[in-house]
Parts: sequence; structure tokens; C-alpha cells
Amino acid sequence: MDQTNEQAEGGGRRGRGAAARRASRTGGGPGASLPYITRKIREYEVLDEEGLQLIERNADLILEEIGIEFRDDAEALALWKEAGADVRGERVHFPKGLCRELLKTAPSNFTWHARNPERSVHIGGKATVFAPVYGPPFVRDLEGVRRYATIEDFNNFVKLAYMAPSMHSSGGTVCEPVDIPVNKRHLDMVYSHIKYSDKPFMGSVTAPERAEDTIAMAKLVFGDDFVENNCVTLNLINANSPMVFDETMVGALKVYARHNQATVISPFILSGAMSPVTVTGTLTQILAEVLAGAAFTQLIRKGAPVLFGTFAASISMQSGAPTFGTPEPSLVSYGAAQLARRLGLPFRTGGSLCGSKVPDAQAAHESANTINMTLLAGTNFVLHAAGWLEGGLVSSYEKFMIDQDQLGMMQKMAEGVDLSENAQALDAIREVGPGSHYLGCAHTQANFQTAFYRSALADNNSYEQWEVEGAKRIEQRANALCRSWLDQYEAPALDPAIDEALLAYIKQKKDSMPDAFT
Repeated sequence: MDQTNEQAEGGGRRGRGAAARRASRTGGGPGASLPYITRKIREYEVLDEEGLQLIERNADLILEEIGIEFRDDAEALALWKEAGADVRGERVHFPKGLCRELLKTAPSNFTWHARNPERSVHIGGKATVFAPVYGPPFVRDLEGVRRYATIEDFNNFVKLAYMAPSMHSSGGTVCEPVDIPVNKRHLDMVYSHIKYSDKPFMGSVTAPERAEDTIAMAKLVFGDDFVENNCVTLNLINANSPMVFDETMVGALKVYARHNQATVISPFILSGAMSPVTVTGTLTQILAEVLAGAAFTQLIRKGAPVLFGTFAASISMQSGAPTFGTPEPSLVSYGAAQLARRLGLPFRTGGSLCGSKVPDAQAAHESANTINMTLLAGTNFVLHAAGWLEGGLVSSYEKFMIDQDQLGMMQKMAEGVDLSENAQALDAIREVGPGSHYLGCAHTQANFQTAFYRSALADNNSYEQWEVEGAKRIEQRANALCRSWLDQYEAPALDPAIDEALLAYIKQKKDSMPDAFT
């Protein structure tokens, strides 16, 4: 870890204090922010050395024999040709070892800076960073209505992510605000992240010029030199699987890499449709796609931060719909995490994914299966950690609140087993002796407030008390908690001069073009 990362990690943790430690046990509350996770548990690995080498060899064969397409981007093709690749039309064939050689300049870890330095996070190594749901065009609101998302919804989710103790990033497209023209909404979205949160945020990738706007707005906040020399925005670049990078994604990648901003090269995989039906075949394709995309960032700018990403789901072979929380995508993510560590790249996968239409038992089971795997895989950056519903079509307020509560449990789980003198509890065992109980002993009295994680949403009272209090399901309790948080929200301080400059930039950009809704 370089000096900057050490300072960011140490300074950030010292700034959180006792409130954060209490929050880690109680589920926290709005404003009781927890630091990003530094895992003290081992990664769970599903592949041995022989299996890893097999997948790596097969990925090299794909890169060399089949190739990867870089569509509608002459500059990308010229750069690959100059680097020694065999370019045939828009398809690039890679000599064995070329991509890995290029990736030697990519950092294995880096600091993702927030406008509030205490909120900056570490990406790589033993760090895990949670970010909210990304991309849905619909929301399920607090009245139970499924509808198109608006900028008000977007602002609300940014506020909730800011207030959630175990959410370490404000995220990116937390929902798609369809009430604003397509060519202008990215300006409002980036502004929302800057205005209503001081956690690190993601940029726009829907067009190169929108990526440029993200950089320009970031420079108004952080300054030109700081942005060019530090990561202040992290950006999702999806491969158009199988084995294609399209003009939009390559264009956004080039903008961010040129400005030294992080990109997540993330094949979007629905196994059986966008990759083979087998875990090994899917892992092979993912590795080939990531190698090509990640190596390309280093052709744009050596040393630009890049993550090995994957979004893996299976499909129902009966309906063709994506399925979540099933064994095969978990095996894919575990294996991909191992491959990322062998490349020396930070890793992205997982979240709280489900196919359910409402925050019900199916949503809970599928999300729990996914988020537990995500932590155990050793994931560094977790997108869709809270709020995902209906296969990613919906951002749900109630699901967000339930998920963020579970993230607090993941935070506690990642601390591992305490072996301190207090944790050994020999004084308690001596005091109680055989046949008694620990409820009143000195050790229990000294530790009961912080001994176990206490959910802010789960009801563990008696049936009679639950009935007296309205027999509320967890979705109802999540609804009430969400309303309470939004009522309590207070915006973090933002320099008025920076705010004025941002608003002026947005006005100038919007005035320069007509509205477009397609």
C-alpha cells in the first residue's frame, strides 16, 4: 500500500470513533457512518491450481484464436495494432501474454477519494466497499407503487446511501430519472451525488461526452491537478458479452482512463445466453473479456486504476429470465475472484441480487445467498449492495432498507474472531462455573451493549408483543424506517462557491443542446 493509501485508511478510521464502533453492533442509524471493511476472514476458494491454470490457458486460446471485437472505434484498433495485436477488421487477436504484460502497470490497490476525506475508501487487498443498486428504470415507492423513476427518487436514494452506516459509496445510477431528458439527466445525477452526499461516487458512462462532463464537474469539486493524479470517480464499463466492446463503452473507458479515473471492466453475463451454460466455460470467457478490456486501459494511460469485474447470473432454461441466488453464479464469482487476485487486480462482483417482484421471502433468500458469497469471495467493490429488486429493473425503497441492515451484519462478519483477553472470557467462565448462567456475571454486564449485532429491522420479541405493536411484517417496518430517515436527512456541507460553479456548468451545458428523450 502506498503512502497515500495508508494515510487515507488510517485517517479515515481515526475519524469515526466510538459512534462507528457502536454502529457496527447495533445496525447503526442515519449518520453513524462505518469505515469501509478490512476483512479479517479468509477468502473462500473453489478452484485449485490445476483448475486455475486450465481456465487461464483456455482464455489465452480465446484471445489468440477467436479474438475480441472493439466496434466502431478506429483509435482503439490502431492502439492495439501498435501494441502488437493482430487486428482483422474490428476483431483483435492477442498474442499470448500481451494483455498480462500490459496489466503490469495497473495498480493492485488505490484510494477512491471522497470530497470529505474521512469518507475516502481503499480499493483492493483486504478492503470491501459497498455501493447501492445501479441502473433500474423503475422504482417501487413507499406507497407500494411500481412506476418509472424520477429525479426525486434518485435524490432520495442518494440521501439514503449517505445515511446508511454500512454503505461506503454513494453509487452511480441508483435509478434512471426518466423525467429528465436522456442527454441531460447525467448532469443532474452527478450533481445529486456531490450535493446530497460526501461519499465517493460513480460517473456517467452512457456516452463519452457525458463521461467528460463527469470529469469536468469532479474538477470543480477537487481541482484539476488532484483529479489528474488521484481517483475521484469509479466507472462501470460493461463488456457486451460475448466478446464485444461497443463504441459507447470504449468511448467512456478512454475518457476515464485518460484522466486517471478507475474503470470496472465487467462482462455482463447471463449464463446460457451470453456465455456457455457451464461454470468453467463462463469463467474462461469472463477472463478473456476482462483481460482485453483491462489491458486496453493501460494503452490509454499506464497506471490508470482498473478493476476485474463480473456480473454473473444464470437463466431459466424454461422462460429465459435471469435467476439469482443460485449455485452456479456463486461458483463463477468465487472463481473469478481467484483469477483477479492472480492478476493483481481489485475485484468487483455480487450485491444483494434477486428476481423477486417484491421484498418477500424469495428476495431475502436470493439476496442473502448472493451477499454472503460476495463477502466470502473477497470482493473489493460491491455494486447493487442494497435496493435491487425484480432482476435489476426496480430500485425499491423498502428493499434498500432491509439490505443495508444486512450489510451491517456483513461488516461484523468480516471482523472475524476476536482473540483478545476480553474475548477469551476466562474470567466469566471462572465466575460462573458449572451449572449456572452468564446473564448476570461481570463480563456479560461489561460487554452486553456491544456483544452481538442488533438489527434495526428484525423483530425478535414475543408473538404477543409483536401482535400488540401491529403485527407488522419487515417490509412495513422498513417502510417506516425509510420515511424516518428521509425526514431526518441533513445535507453534508458543500462550499457555496463550488455549488454555484456546478450549477453554472450544468446550466451552460443544458442550454447548449435541445432536449432529447431517446
